[in-house]
Amino acid sequence: MAVVAARLRAAVLAACVVLVAMAAAPRPALGILDPVDFLALQAVRRSLDDMPGSAFFDAWDFTADPCAFPGVYCDGDRVASLALGDPRAGSPGLTGRLDPALGRLSALAELSLVPGRVEGELPASLASCSNLRFLAVSKNLLSGQIPDGFGALSNLRTLDVSFNQISGAIPPSIASLPSITNLILCHNQLTGGVPSFRDTSPLLRLDLKHNALTGGVPTLPTGLQYLSLSANKLSGTVDQVLPRLTRLNFLDLSMNQLEGPIPASVFALPLSVLQLQRNFFAGPVQPANDVTIPVVDLSYNRFWGQLSPLLAGVGQLYLNNNRFTGEVPSRLVQELVGSGGLQVLYLQHNFLTGIEISPSSSLPSTVSLCLMYNCMVPPVYAPCPIKAGSQNTRPADQCPEWRG
Repeated sequence: MAVVAARLRAAVLAACVVLVAMAAAPRPALGILDPVDFLALQAVRRSLDDMPGSAFFDAWDFTADPCAFPGVYCDGDRVASLALGDPRAGSPGLTGRLDPALGRLSALAELSLVPGRVEGELPASLASCSNLRFLAVSKNLLSGQIPDGFGALSNLRTLDVSFNQISGAIPPSIASLPSITNLILCHNQLTGGVPSFRDTSPLLRLDLKHNALTGGVPTLPTGLQYLSLSANKLSGTVDQVLPRLTRLNFLDLSMNQLEGPIPASVFALPLSVLQLQRNFFAGPVQPANDVTIPVVDLSYNRFWGQLSPLLAGVGQLYLNNNRFTGEVPSRLVQELVGSGGLQVLYLQHNFLTGIEISPSSSLPSTVSLCLMYNCMVPPVYAPCPIKAGSQNTRPADQCPEWRG
């Protein structure tokens, strides 16, 4: 028995020695960042700084694990996502430049930059990040052109460089990206034309507003849901382009030089907003069925003819500064006065000759009606926008059909 007890004490002692040795031995790191990615992150850090009030880079201590840095997300030993800057609302953002070393993060799938004052060009080296799906660097001071090489990013779904100072033409290869769903290049200094997209492109959102683009509106993918080309210098007609876009829920072509008719089918699209103001569109406005688009703005064009009663289902209807004639349909008046769906009806600066509304009618406080500068004396007082001017009626020599 004494021998057995001695052997048991020896075994326990040996196990304790092993456990102590294991506890004292250094533990291997759970993950060691790839050296190429490590050096690339160091270069990124050297090229950027926090703006006053931002502390984003305070925790970027390269004696620690970079995968634990704010904004750095790793997949194994590679950087898969990089979100530069404090994403909280009101953060001052960053200053500096985007270093070409970003292109050495070959496993990078997402790159974003918070609004700030980062300047310089988009690194052309990003074209080497073949896994890149998401690139968003809006509201900074980036300049130069969109690199042609971005057309090789076959996995890219979202490209957002809006609110910068990007110039030059949109590379045609961008329109051929096989995975692109969101192309947001608005509020820049882009020139040239709107690129042509394949009909089978997966593009859902195209936002090119507030640039200096010229030429016509090309054929666009039939699956497009959001289209904004406003505040450019586009010309030509759209009557062959728009009817194909049967899934559109937002359409803004305002502030261009577009002309020609608007097909009736446009008013049947599942739109939440239809903005065509400040162009040279002309012809009658004749929807085939009741229009239920919440906001329709056709102002400052050259539309003519009678107003359609089928527009009574619109929530905000801007038809001012056109060449409409005849009387305002009673159905429009009923929807407005009866507190129906119509809340705004702007008809100023046309050639309308009458409206069936009692001078004693009291408009609901929630609606807006403007009738100034037509071929009639407005029967009710309704405050108009300052831009409507101060003249209630047109001069009689401009209204040959006006009786009274």
